Amino acid sequence: MLELRPSCEGCGKSLPPNATDALICSFECTFCEVCALTKLRNVCPNCGGNFQHRPIRPAAMLAKYPAAAKRHPADVDETSHSAFFARYRDTPPSQR
Repeated sequence: MLELRPSCEGCGKSLPPNATDALICSFECTFCEVCALTKLRNVCPNCGGNFQHRPIRPAAMLAKYPAAAKRHPADVDETSHSAFFARYRDTPPSQR
């Protein structure tokens, strides 16, 4: 079950369970759409995967299966990510 992390790991923006601008990688690293597609250029700084929009958990299910409350640190080193991005820049996500 997805954690539905409450904030962007890039800028710290709050991303409630119904946020339509929350993107995740296959490891659930969570970023806002601006960070994921602009700053990170669709390459997760943790695993090298791409991002997809996080699904919305219906309110009735949130009562039974609540979203995570623990915020992850907002910390992306852009210099370090640039070198990481260089490895994946020309490789489509399905071939990384």
